[in-house]
Amino acid sequence: MKTSNNTVLITGGGTGIGFCIAEELVKSGNEVIICGRREDKLKEAKGKLRQISTKVCDVSNPKERAELFSWVTSKFKGINVLVNNAGVQRMIDFRKGIDELAKHENEVDINLTATIQLSAYFIPVLMQREEAAIVNVSSGLAFIPLAIMPIYCATKAALHSFSISLRHQLRDTPVKVFEVIPPTVDTQLDKGTRDLRNMTYRGIPPADVATAMMKSLREDEYECLVGQAKNLMEASRTNFEEQFGRMNH
Repeated sequence: MKTSNNTVLITGGGTGIGFCIAEELVKSGNEVIICGRREDKLKEAKGKLRQISTKVCDVSNPKERAELFSWVTSKFKGINVLVNNAGVQRMIDFRKGIDELAKHENEVDINLTATIQLSAYFIPVLMQREEAAIVNVSSGLAFIPLAIMPIYCATKAALHSFSISLRHQLRDTPVKVFEVIPPTVDTQLDKGTRDLRNMTYRGIPPADVATAMMKSLREDEYECLVGQAKNLMEASRTNFEEQFGRMNH
């Protein structure tokens, strides 16, 4: 896959992994569009990286997903890469019942449904390009979950499965399907729950994930396992119970 002269849309691109991906892509000579829910974060991103275009969009909202697709395809005719990066991560205790679930953002809509529907919107357009790609950002927790974040882990496991199936469906088209699989990354994804869990390890820098993604694109490495995520995938196949117990002790 070429890593320059692309037109790329990144969801959740204002901060964290998404912003670092935008930086790498701009540095490599790509046209980059980012979207996110928070206008202030998009303005901050634009201030740091003036070459990017921005769009306020809550990808959990079906109407806004449709509007995003229409806006991008009308304004950026050469769009050929979609990076599904937007995500949220929450601690949810199902012993507390439905009220506990209701007080949190809908992780299924943001982490999974948005990826599926945006892929469905953009694939017919991407298939018209000489070369195109969908990049889904999942997680090492797709393979061995943290039980305190059951929905997040479930959505990432589903995203891994979806990426495999989508890659097979599109195998005879110009659209390549990549999955970027990070370990713990030092971002605000969990909105401070690491502090609540007394975690001192913050994770790898988000720039490391962006660098790994660019290498995978260049080398057509469709599953980009970053750092400890590779160990989690391997452990899920060889000693799942032991690793699950260690992580959830």
